Amino acid sequence: MLNSIGPMEILVIFLLILLLFGAKRIPEMAQGMGKGIKEFKKAMRDVQQEVDVSAPPTHSPNTIAPTPPANQVPHQAQVAPAPVSAEKKEQPGAPAT
Repeated sequence: MLNSIGPMEILVIFLLILLLFGAKRIPEMAQGMGKGIKEFKKAMRDVQQEVDVSAPPTHSPNTIAPTPPANQVPHQAQVAPAPVSAEKKEQPGAPAT
């Protein structure tokens, strides 16, 4: 559909805009649109910077793990003793077989 718009159609559209708004009003509208676009770009930059600052840093596999604070002891997993099978139990005082 947009492929059918030629130079004559564009010229007619510009002439209609000129008649509707007048020669003085068109530069004012363009200036207002320019300010709006500038403000929009500034807001997008601010939001992007805010997102970059608040994003948690990514850790690569080659980084050193952080050390715990000095007042905390690192948690160590408790290991349960291995179960002893019934065949290998030795009674105290009994002869070894």
